[in-house]
Amino acid sequence: MARLLLIEDDLTIRLPLVRALHERGHAVASAGTAMDGVRLAIDDRPDLVVLDLGLPDLDGREMLRMLRAVSAVPVIVATARDDEAEIVRVLDAGADDYLVKPFSAAQLDARVRAVLRRGAPADGGDTAITVGELRIDPRSREVTLAGAPVELTPREFDLLHHLAGRAGEVVTKRELLTEVWRIPYGGADKTVDVHLSWLRRKLGENATAPRYLHTVRGVGVRLSAPDGAA
Repeated sequence: MARLLLIEDDLTIRLPLVRALHERGHAVASAGTAMDGVRLAIDDRPDLVVLDLGLPDLDGREMLRMLRAVSAVPVIVATARDDEAEIVRVLDAGADDYLVKPFSAAQLDARVRAVLRRGAPADGGDTAITVGELRIDPRSREVTLAGAPVELTPREFDLLHHLAGRAGEVVTKRELLTEVWRIPYGGADKTVDVHLSWLRRKLGENATAPRYLHTVRGVGVRLSAPDGAA
Protein backbone atom coordinates (compact mmCIF):
# COMPACT_ATOMS: atom_id res chain seq x y z
CA MET A 1 0.00 0.00 0.00
CA ALA A 2 1.34 3.41 -0.98
CA ARG A 3 0.54 6.68 0.78
CA LEU A 4 -0.54 9.09 -1.94
CA LEU A 5 -1.29 12.82 -1.96
CA LEU A 6 -3.64 14.01 -4.73
CA ILE A 7 -3.60 17.77 -5.35
CA GLU A 8 -6.54 18.62 -7.62
CA ASP A 9 -9.01 21.50 -7.30
CA ASP A 10 -11.81 19.99 -9.42
CA LEU A 11 -13.99 17.91 -7.08
CA THR A 12 -15.57 16.04 -9.99
CA ILE A 13 -12.10 14.67 -10.74
CA ARG A 14 -10.64 14.53 -7.23
CA LEU A 15 -13.34 12.60 -5.40
CA PRO A 16 -13.69 9.74 -7.93
CA LEU A 17 -9.89 9.39 -8.14
CA VAL A 18 -9.54 9.27 -4.34
CA ARG A 19 -12.23 6.61 -4.16
CA ALA A 20 -10.77 4.55 -7.02
CA LEU A 21 -7.23 4.71 -5.61
CA HIS A 22 -8.53 3.63 -2.19
CA GLU A 23 -10.19 0.66 -3.88
CA ARG A 24 -6.83 -0.24 -5.40
CA GLY A 25 -5.27 -0.43 -1.95
CA HIS A 26 -3.68 3.00 -1.55
CA ALA A 27 -4.03 5.41 1.36
CA VAL A 28 -4.96 8.73 -0.22
CA ALA A 29 -4.98 12.26 1.17
CA SER A 30 -6.13 15.13 -1.03
CA ALA A 31 -5.97 18.91 -1.31
CA GLY A 32 -7.61 21.47 -3.56
CA THR A 33 -4.96 24.21 -3.46
CA ALA A 34 -1.20 24.43 -3.87
CA MET A 35 -0.60 25.75 -0.35
CA ASP A 36 -2.67 23.00 1.28
CA GLY A 37 -0.82 20.52 -0.89
CA VAL A 38 2.62 21.72 0.22
CA ARG A 39 1.52 21.61 3.87
CA LEU A 40 0.25 18.04 3.56
CA ALA A 41 3.36 16.97 1.66
CA ILE A 42 5.54 18.25 4.50
CA ASP A 43 3.36 17.04 7.39
CA ASP A 44 2.21 13.65 6.04
CA ARG A 45 5.35 12.67 4.07
CA PRO A 46 3.51 10.73 1.34
CA ASP A 47 5.23 8.14 -0.86
CA LEU A 48 4.10 9.96 -4.00
CA VAL A 49 2.28 13.16 -5.02
CA VAL A 50 -0.14 13.49 -7.95
CA LEU A 51 -0.20 17.18 -8.90
CA ASP A 52 -2.67 19.04 -11.12
CA LEU A 53 -1.10 22.04 -12.87
CA GLY A 54 -4.24 24.19 -13.00
CA LEU A 55 -4.59 25.11 -9.34
CA PRO A 56 -6.57 28.18 -8.20
CA ASP A 57 -3.94 29.79 -5.98
CA LEU A 58 -0.67 28.98 -7.75
CA ASP A 59 0.42 27.54 -11.08
CA GLY A 60 1.29 23.87 -10.68
CA ARG A 61 4.84 24.32 -11.98
CA GLU A 62 5.51 26.97 -9.33
CA MET A 63 4.04 24.64 -6.70
CA LEU A 64 6.31 21.86 -7.99
CA ARG A 65 9.36 24.09 -7.54
CA MET A 66 8.24 24.91 -3.98
CA LEU A 67 7.77 21.21 -3.26
CA ARG A 68 11.16 20.32 -4.69
CA ALA A 69 12.78 22.88 -2.39
CA VAL A 70 11.61 20.98 0.70
CA SER A 71 11.05 17.37 -0.42
CA ALA A 72 12.36 14.69 -2.78
CA VAL A 73 8.99 12.90 -2.91
CA PRO A 74 8.19 11.48 -6.39
CA VAL A 75 5.67 13.61 -8.30
CA ILE A 76 3.35 12.66 -11.16
CA VAL A 77 1.96 15.73 -12.88
CA ALA A 78 -1.61 15.61 -14.20
CA THR A 79 -2.12 18.14 -16.96
CA ALA A 80 -4.43 19.03 -19.81
CA ARG A 81 -1.43 20.59 -21.60
CA ASP A 82 -0.22 18.00 -24.08
CA ASP A 83 2.42 19.83 -26.13
CA GLU A 84 5.96 18.49 -25.92
CA ALA A 85 7.51 21.79 -24.82
CA GLU A 86 5.22 21.95 -21.79
CA ILE A 87 5.92 18.33 -20.89
CA VAL A 88 9.68 18.96 -21.06
CA ARG A 89 9.29 22.06 -18.86
CA VAL A 90 7.38 19.98 -16.30
CA LEU A 91 10.06 17.27 -16.25
CA ASP A 92 12.79 19.92 -16.01
CA ALA A 93 10.98 21.47 -13.05
CA GLY A 94 11.33 18.19 -11.15
CA ALA A 95 8.40 15.95 -12.09
CA ASP A 96 9.04 12.21 -12.26
CA ASP A 97 6.24 11.44 -14.71
CA TYR A 98 3.16 13.03 -16.26
CA LEU A 99 -0.35 12.09 -17.40
CA VAL A 100 -2.39 14.07 -19.90
CA LYS A 101 -6.07 14.55 -19.02
CA PRO A 102 -8.45 12.89 -19.36
CA PHE A 103 -7.09 9.65 -17.89
CA SER A 104 -8.58 6.73 -15.98
CA ALA A 105 -7.87 5.67 -12.41
CA ALA A 106 -6.36 2.47 -13.83
CA GLN A 107 -3.86 4.52 -15.88
CA LEU A 108 -2.94 6.62 -12.86
CA ASP A 109 -2.54 3.54 -10.67
CA ALA A 110 -0.22 1.97 -13.27
CA ARG A 111 1.93 5.13 -13.39
CA VAL A 112 2.04 5.29 -9.58
CA ARG A 113 3.27 1.70 -9.37
CA ALA A 114 5.83 2.28 -12.14
CA VAL A 115 7.29 5.41 -10.49
CA LEU A 116 7.48 3.70 -7.10
CA ARG A 117 9.18 0.66 -8.69
CA ARG A 118 11.81 2.93 -10.22
CA GLY A 119 12.52 4.34 -6.78
CA ALA A 120 13.05 0.90 -5.22
CA PRO A 121 16.33 -1.03 -5.43
CA ALA A 122 16.20 -3.73 -8.10
CA ASP A 123 16.88 -7.36 -7.15
CA GLY A 124 20.59 -8.01 -7.46
CA GLY A 125 21.23 -4.31 -8.04
CA ASP A 126 21.60 -3.20 -4.44
CA THR A 127 25.39 -3.19 -4.21
CA ALA A 128 26.91 0.20 -3.44
CA ILE A 129 29.05 1.66 -6.23
CA THR A 130 32.19 3.67 -5.54
CA VAL A 131 33.77 5.96 -8.12
CA GLY A 132 36.68 7.89 -6.69
CA GLU A 133 35.35 9.54 -3.51
CA LEU A 134 31.78 9.24 -4.74
CA ARG A 135 29.68 6.44 -3.22
CA ILE A 136 26.18 5.56 -4.45
CA ASP A 137 24.11 3.15 -2.33
CA PRO A 138 20.93 2.00 -4.15
CA ARG A 139 19.54 0.18 -1.10
CA SER A 140 19.40 3.30 1.07
CA ARG A 141 19.36 5.65 -1.95
CA GLU A 142 22.11 7.66 -0.30
CA VAL A 143 25.05 9.36 -1.97
CA THR A 144 28.22 10.58 -0.28
CA LEU A 145 31.17 12.52 -1.66
CA ALA A 146 34.36 12.27 0.37
CA GLY A 147 32.18 11.01 3.24
CA ALA A 148 29.78 13.99 3.15
CA PRO A 149 26.11 13.35 2.22
CA VAL A 150 24.86 14.66 -1.12
CA GLU A 151 21.11 15.41 -1.15
CA LEU A 152 19.54 14.39 -4.47
CA THR A 153 16.01 14.22 -5.81
CA PRO A 154 14.77 10.73 -6.83
CA ARG A 155 15.38 11.49 -10.51
CA GLU A 156 18.87 12.89 -9.85
CA PHE A 157 19.71 9.74 -7.88
CA ASP A 158 18.43 7.48 -10.67
CA LEU A 159 20.50 9.39 -13.22
CA LEU A 160 23.67 9.24 -11.13
CA HIS A 161 23.16 5.57 -10.29
CA HIS A 162 22.71 4.67 -13.96
CA LEU A 163 25.87 6.53 -14.93
CA ALA A 164 27.79 4.94 -12.04
CA GLY A 165 26.74 1.50 -13.24
CA ARG A 166 28.47 2.36 -16.52
CA ALA A 167 31.42 4.23 -14.95
CA GLY A 168 34.15 4.99 -17.46
CA GLU A 169 31.80 4.54 -20.44
CA VAL A 170 30.09 7.21 -22.52
CA VAL A 171 26.30 6.91 -22.04
CA THR A 172 24.10 8.47 -24.71
CA LYS A 173 21.20 10.78 -23.99
CA ARG A 174 18.96 8.35 -25.85
CA GLU A 175 19.84 5.64 -23.31
CA LEU A 176 19.35 7.98 -20.36
CA LEU A 177 15.91 9.09 -21.56
CA THR A 178 14.88 5.48 -22.14
CA GLU A 179 16.35 3.89 -19.01
CA VAL A 180 16.07 6.70 -16.44
CA TRP A 181 13.05 8.71 -17.64
CA ARG A 182 11.25 5.80 -19.34
CA ILE A 183 10.27 8.08 -22.21
CA PRO A 184 11.15 7.69 -25.90
CA TYR A 185 13.90 9.86 -27.29
CA GLY A 186 12.49 12.76 -29.25
CA GLY A 187 14.13 16.15 -28.90
CA ALA A 188 14.06 16.17 -25.09
CA ASP A 189 17.84 16.59 -24.71
CA LYS A 190 17.25 19.59 -22.45
CA THR A 191 15.69 17.31 -19.83
CA VAL A 192 18.97 15.40 -19.50
CA ASP A 193 21.09 18.57 -19.71
CA VAL A 194 19.18 20.30 -16.91
CA HIS A 195 19.46 17.32 -14.56
CA LEU A 196 23.17 16.94 -15.34
CA SER A 197 23.61 20.62 -14.51
CA TRP A 198 21.87 20.12 -11.15
CA LEU A 199 24.01 17.04 -10.45
CA ARG A 200 27.22 18.91 -11.25
CA ARG A 201 26.27 21.72 -8.90
CA LYS A 202 25.59 19.26 -6.07
CA LEU A 203 28.91 17.50 -6.74
CA GLY A 204 30.73 20.83 -6.57
CA GLU A 205 31.71 21.08 -10.23
CA ASN A 206 30.57 22.60 -13.50
CA ALA A 207 30.66 21.77 -17.19
CA THR A 208 33.77 23.88 -17.84
CA ALA A 209 35.71 22.27 -14.96
CA PRO A 210 34.30 18.75 -14.58
CA ARG A 211 35.63 16.27 -12.05
CA TYR A 212 33.18 13.35 -12.29
CA LEU A 213 30.67 14.20 -15.03
CA HIS A 214 32.29 14.64 -18.45
CA THR A 215 30.26 15.63 -21.50
CA VAL A 216 31.36 14.09 -24.79
CA ARG A 217 29.98 16.54 -27.32
CA GLY A 218 27.53 14.98 -29.73
CA VAL A 219 27.64 11.61 -27.98
CA GLY A 220 26.65 11.69 -24.31
CA VAL A 221 28.15 11.83 -20.83
CA ARG A 222 30.73 9.79 -18.93
CA LEU A 223 31.02 9.37 -15.15
CA SER A 224 34.60 8.71 -14.10
CA ALA A 225 36.86 9.35 -11.12
CA PRO A 226 39.02 12.48 -11.16
CA ASP A 227 42.59 12.04 -12.32
CA GLY A 228 44.66 10.54 -9.53
CA ALA A 229 41.62 9.21 -7.61
CA ALA A 230 41.11 5.54 -6.91
